[in-house]
Amino acid sequence: MHSIPWLEFTLFLPLFSALFVAGLGNTQRRTVACQIVTCLTFVFATICWFESYCGGPLLTVAWPANWTEIMLRSPFQIDELAAPLVPAVALFHFMTALATTRTKIARFPFSSILISESICLMTFASRDWSLLIGLLVAAIIPPALDLLQRGKPARVYVVYQGAYVTLLLAAWAVHEFYPLASPYAWSIPLLIAIMIRSGLFPFHCWLTDLFEQASMGMALTAVVPVTGAVAAVRLLLPSAPDAVLSWLAGFALATAIYTAGLALVQREVRRFFTYLFLSYSSLILAGIDLHTPLSMTGSFCVWFSVIFSLGGLGLTIRSLEARYGRQSLVGFHGLYENSPILAAFFVLTGLASVGFPGTVGFVSGELLVDGALEAGRSIAFLVVAAAAINGIAIIRAYLILFTGTRNQSQLPLRVKGRERVAVLTLSALIMGGGLFPQPGVMSRFRAAEQILGERRNSPLQNLEPFAMQREQADAKRASLPPATFATDRVSEP
Repeated sequence: MHSIPWLEFTLFLPLFSALFVAGLGNTQRRTVACQIVTCLTFVFATICWFESYCGGPLLTVAWPANWTEIMLRSPFQIDELAAPLVPAVALFHFMTALATTRTKIARFPFSSILISESICLMTFASRDWSLLIGLLVAAIIPPALDLLQRGKPARVYVVYQGAYVTLLLAAWAVHEFYPLASPYAWSIPLLIAIMIRSGLFPFHCWLTDLFEQASMGMALTAVVPVTGAVAAVRLLLPSAPDAVLSWLAGFALATAIYTAGLALVQREVRRFFTYLFLSYSSLILAGIDLHTPLSMTGSFCVWFSVIFSLGGLGLTIRSLEARYGRQSLVGFHGLYENSPILAAFFVLTGLASVGFPGTVGFVSGELLVDGALEAGRSIAFLVVAAAAINGIAIIRAYLILFTGTRNQSQLPLRVKGRERVAVLTLSALIMGGGLFPQPGVMSRFRAAEQILGERRNSPLQNLEPFAMQREQADAKRASLPPATFATDRVSEP
């Protein structure tokens, strides 16, 4: 008797279904088929998460011997880091497909979204260097297809992604074929590639261009999972020199402050969202690259929060565009009276992203600040400043979009049933994660300990003076009483 390969079902169902969906001629049928596939993918991913949490299969069946051998040789697996992120990413794709309005389905890239989802889930479930590099390269294809299908200019996207792929392949070649080479020979090209993929300064222009040219649904599903952080955790963190991680952390903190300031002064809603997202995805990388248990725990919690809070904010902006077109942040629009639910969800998701108490972002932000404080007061100040500026930017955008005047319309612009389900589901997760944070925090702490253990055991780890200082700090921290740990304080209400 063997367990059912739920993980393989999760990873390959969207990929194979994309061919079937593409063959459907009717737009309504493609919509329903895409929603069913993404829903089943989320169900399978949730079962994988439960099996990982329980430590064993939930259901066993008798597989043929040759099928069993194939499953045992599968290069994909769910570890402590990926276990909750895989169903979170699958749920976000399902919510994106579910909340697609009738005005959007005619141009919604159903097949590309399914292919993108499959590649993204495989990326989270892969730990092999060569396979992960291949998946990171393949992830650039669906957005490019969407740009071509819409007839939009793709020059900026192609130039940046071409440089990204070249650097990834260069790092892979040195790592695989020159094992005795200096770690800097492969880690520096990989560092620049991660900076490009994550949109760190000065490589952030392609993301703003993508959100302006591509469909909002494709842009959201391409960037909200933060696959650049996957590359940093799986490829760079285990064996890269401390100096390389310090450089990436410095660029990430600078980008967080810089893009937060840009979000505050934007005159277009899409560009506002892009810079807001870049600020928080940069904070995720900064926490990872500080590589202490507390900072990584906070970073992983922020990662989980970003998928729901900023992902939900992006879906809210998408719903507003379906009703009113692309909105500017000049003058007051007064959209509250016509769309009060979207206004409330805009506030909820926006405040959750900046760590408002009672939301999933509150504990995440506190842990990230505490982890940054271990590295230095100046770093903690930058993290707090970025969050404060982003909070001001969100309140400004809400006031401009939903208050200040009355918007009279004869058309029914209220939230439809499918959008209401998406809003309520994401709202429940945002509030539930804020009211009951301890299980998620402990899961992220175990993931941080596992990854740091891999770094300590890596034969390529170079113990530089900075690393020795960090080990001494970790030893001093381990000698303190358990009550002094921030991860214990978050269990208090």
